[in-house]
Amino acid sequence: MSDPSFAIHPVLLAGGSGTRLWPLSRKSYPKQFSKLTGAQSLFQSSARRFAGPGFAPPVVLTGEDFRFIVTEQLAAIHLSPQAIVIEPEGRNTAPAILTAALMIADTDPDALMLVAPSDHVIPDSAAFRAALDAARPRAAAGDLVTFGITPDSPETGYGYLELAPGADPGAQTPQPLARFVEKPCAARAAEMLAAGHFLWNAGIFLFSARTILAAFDTHAPDLVDPARAALAQAQADLGFTRLAAAPWATLPDISIDYAIMEKADNLAVMPYGAGWSDLGGWEAVWAEEGPDASGTVCTGSAHAIDCTDTLLRSDTEGLQLVGIGLDDIVAVAMADAVLVARKSDSQRVKEAVALLKSEGAKQATQFPRDHRPWGWFESLAIGTRFQVKRIVVNPGAALSLQSHHHRSEHWIVVEGTARVTVDDDVRLVTENQSVYIPLGATHRMENPGKLPMVLIEVQTGSYLGEDDIIRYEDVYARD
Repeated sequence: MSDPSFAIHPVLLAGGSGTRLWPLSRKSYPKQFSKLTGAQSLFQSSARRFAGPGFAPPVVLTGEDFRFIVTEQLAAIHLSPQAIVIEPEGRNTAPAILTAALMIADTDPDALMLVAPSDHVIPDSAAFRAALDAARPRAAAGDLVTFGITPDSPETGYGYLELAPGADPGAQTPQPLARFVEKPCAARAAEMLAAGHFLWNAGIFLFSARTILAAFDTHAPDLVDPARAALAQAQADLGFTRLAAAPWATLPDISIDYAIMEKADNLAVMPYGAGWSDLGGWEAVWAEEGPDASGTVCTGSAHAIDCTDTLLRSDTEGLQLVGIGLDDIVAVAMADAVLVARKSDSQRVKEAVALLKSEGAKQATQFPRDHRPWGWFESLAIGTRFQVKRIVVNPGAALSLQSHHHRSEHWIVVEGTARVTVDDDVRLVTENQSVYIPLGATHRMENPGKLPMVLIEVQTGSYLGEDDIIRYEDVYARD
């Protein structure tokens, strides 16, 4: 950035649970934490994009279920956050942004905030930073600057920004904004694309903490006191800021567009045309991955024979996906679910999720790998009175000290070394060694090593649910 002494404070919104990229994105592990288009997750790419000279450490707003995923993914890219704020429940973007503004204003009311979703793709980070540089003077002067993307198709999945008369949609500086436009029908989207003075609403904003707080006081004053109370009563929890649930629950579920942007008169839009996608569906992933000459994209263990305009993706190691003679098809294979649809119908994936929910299928919301603060596990086989799991424990991590009412367990270490506690006995268990956990025994496993530890767990008993856990001690302060 051009003025390193005046840092921009990134505010990353990481609490969403979108379903448009099912089965890869699910409520328990949404798309921002997945590696959709590269070696890093969308969240990690967003955090790195807004890190370095000219940026303060990020403020991340997320939910209870994702707090340790956020911590782990930031640590993996060697970034330390300014704060990780846990929202007691989702309340859309306006309460989240208001809370971040209150936190930042407490130390510097004139600090600039860059608010961004954590699940977007912006390939050219240098170009976007140049746009930030261009937008900074208007934001510092008291404008609410939103970023508008140069449209290249009549997209119906985005909101639009209508430029004021005389504004230049290709300008390299912020332009006057006439109004926000809701997601249009196909015919209206085509009209706006042809008109040439509409941009896609990226949901990315730059403003000072003082300016946005004044906007809330003017346009959404009913949100201010509950948000202040939720922050004032927040609890520090293992480095997280846990907002108070009672005042937070009184806040409306409302977006920043509805609460502020559609009412404010100090708006400006920064046009941006150097590449952007919100990856709002599998068709967008297909486009972002760069189809070959036949329009085909193969990811993971996927292969195409005589296919055109098709996305084939296998996200499970060892699961081979082969398409033959396909056209306009999306096929996404995971260990527990497979999606096959016309690419042109890929926005209807929510219907599949709704159907599975109505039938009680866990695949609707639960990811096959269950991520925990200490690592993750997945079920390999399930019967009426047994379950086999693969468990991966991160270096230095430990499961809670616990017992079970209804099951016994047999642990076999296959990689690394485990420190195992069974009642009063503590021992090291190395590769190819095993230990038996009788029903009712108090037990814990830890990874004292510097590499991930992998073990196979065989459970037997009358009930094998994850809620059959009595915790006595937990380094992650879970109930």
